[in-house]
Amino acid sequence: MADSTVIVPSLAIRPERSDSPELPKFLEVERETSTLNGSESTPLRRRRQLSEDDAHSPSPPRIRRRRHDLPVEDPIRRQKSPRADSRSPTPERGRALARTRSRSVSYSRSRSVSYSRSPSYSRSQSRSYSRSISRSPSPPPKRRRRSIHQAESVSPPPPRRRRPLPDVDYQRALERERQAAEREEKEVKPFDPKAEYQRLLDLRSGGTYVPPARLRALQSQIVEGNPKEHQRLAWDNLKKGINGLINKVNKSNIREIVQDIFKQNLIRGRGLFVRSIMRAQAASLPFTPVYAAVAAIANTKLPQIGELLVTRLIIQFRKAYRRNDKPVCISSTMFLAHVCNYQVAHEIVILQILHLLLERPTDDSVEIAVGFMREVGMFLAKASAPANNGVFERFRAILHEGQLEPRTQYMIESLFLVRKNEYRDHPDIAEELDLVEEEDQITHMIGLDDELNGEDILNVFKFDPDYEENEAKYKDIREEILGAEDDEGEGSDESEVSSEDEGEDNPSEQKKMEIQDMTNRNLVNLRRTIYLTIRSSMDFEECCHKLMRINLAQGQEVEMVNMIIECCSQEKIYSKFYGLIGERFCKMNRFWRSTFAEAFKTYYDTIHRYETNKIRNIAKFFAHILASDGLDWEVLDCVHLNEDETTASSRIFLKILFQDMVEETGIKTIVERFNDPDRDKQAAFRSILPRDNPSDTRFAINFFTIIGLGAVTEDLRDYLQMAMERAKEKI
Repeated sequence: MADSTVIVPSLAIRPERSDSPELPKFLEVERETSTLNGSESTPLRRRRQLSEDDAHSPSPPRIRRRRHDLPVEDPIRRQKSPRADSRSPTPERGRALARTRSRSVSYSRSRSVSYSRSPSYSRSQSRSYSRSISRSPSPPPKRRRRSIHQAESVSPPPPRRRRPLPDVDYQRALERERQAAEREEKEVKPFDPKAEYQRLLDLRSGGTYVPPARLRALQSQIVEGNPKEHQRLAWDNLKKGINGLINKVNKSNIREIVQDIFKQNLIRGRGLFVRSIMRAQAASLPFTPVYAAVAAIANTKLPQIGELLVTRLIIQFRKAYRRNDKPVCISSTMFLAHVCNYQVAHEIVILQILHLLLERPTDDSVEIAVGFMREVGMFLAKASAPANNGVFERFRAILHEGQLEPRTQYMIESLFLVRKNEYRDHPDIAEELDLVEEEDQITHMIGLDDELNGEDILNVFKFDPDYEENEAKYKDIREEILGAEDDEGEGSDESEVSSEDEGEDNPSEQKKMEIQDMTNRNLVNLRRTIYLTIRSSMDFEECCHKLMRINLAQGQEVEMVNMIIECCSQEKIYSKFYGLIGERFCKMNRFWRSTFAEAFKTYYDTIHRYETNKIRNIAKFFAHILASDGLDWEVLDCVHLNEDETTASSRIFLKILFQDMVEETGIKTIVERFNDPDRDKQAAFRSILPRDNPSDTRFAINFFTIIGLGAVTEDLRDYLQMAMERAKEKI
């Protein structure tokens, strides 16, 4: 049997000094002899020498574990790292392992011998050690200290839960608990109802639902024992009440809204009232007459409100004029114009503003002045005719200079046309808003150049030490203005319950109470019913039968006539269906005939508001009724055929009316009707064929000749010729 040869790899051990520490015992290697030449190998002699030197050196502070005692590597990690399977002792592999899995043992801080896996040769050496001493007993494993590189690459361990140390000193534990309780008491903030109330208001303004009971409870907590907060809360309610009423006012409910406004304390909130009404007017200019009417009514009872309004309007206009703010100038002048129409302000401020705007005319200033005169021209013509004529002479001079844009010049020409029509479309006070007697109005004489104080402090809250006394005074004023009945209506729930009981006992009084709907809902439903009835009918007879079956309240007959005419005007092409309906109603009884006659006069007066197609349909509708003798020709007495009292729209209406009548009856019948010797008819036709003024006569002759009805004016031509001859004879 061949001799077995044991090959032990050489160990690359650094040369040690004489005072090097002793190696651990588990690193001692048994002496082995080599069969080759019967001599020991150099590595064995070197290890024996080291073991003899270690016998005299002190024991190391730490024991290095053997290979089989070290933690097992993760096979998955080794599979991921291709270098982990490489066994070649290369320096590159040694450096890579040193960065990732370096383990070093230090025996002392000053001098140490390191046995680690970082160098490749040391790795092979440690592997040979583990093979040779694997059967020797090993000491218990100890926790190894991690190197600096590994500590940086590995994440820190998770925190561990540790049990709190028990309180050994009982007195200190009690003191600690007492101090913690004191800190908790200091951190708990007291409940602030005002802050909570403001927070809930912010939530409600953002769309979140807040129970009203919660708000009332907070209000009671805020007000309780704090008069200033009570007044502030009342001030906020006053501001909201005035602003809400101003925003709801219109022509139909102005009487009720004014009564509700006087229920608020207008003396304390006059600044709020003026600011709210000015903001509402600037936001909606078409409602300016309504706001001016409200201000005029308030001025009759509380003149300080009217004075403050005129003052602030003048201040606002002066600021806007300096800043070249055209929209604010237009809104201010429009409001001042309607305030002057109600004689709240004197006409002197009108003339001062017009002088300022027209002194150095520009396109913007002239445009503002033209709009101003449209609104206030009728009042100025009545109050001061010479001043009004002077203003229009200035407009004429500006127009003749020709330095303005064509658009501005056209606006001046349209103003002269409005004056010629006597401000028909721009009255000073509308009939629905004429609620103030002229002798009750109080006029304030305030000029444009006066030193004015807007009293802006009235817009903010101010504590009143005599709050209850002033409220009682205004209560007396309110009772004087509105009467005691309005205050009695603001009773408690108990009074309401008692009134209900009394109503049950007296049924006759309860029957007298009627609920009046001010929303015009019934009127809208009626118009819808009439419209659907007309659209769903096959012929005019069926339509008339259905319309007569509709239950109409007293005064609603006019709505049916208006709906028939409006439906006719909405058609793209005139339909004879509507003319037959009108003829049937007019021939039914005298009441419907008079109703259609009033409708003819109303539509002729307002025909300029309609488009050309609607004018054509309406004219053909009435032409059919007149030609079929559904209406008497006396309704034509409202037509004044002359240059001054006709417009382009009215002349188009008359042209289509007469031409369609000729198509229905013939020119011969028309001539006979106009030459009828009946005095009543001749009186009605006197305004159509005028004979009192030669210029009007010539205008009527030219009109009928142009539309192809010259035969109607033969007698009128003879009269004009005779009148001219008489004039020559007088000369």
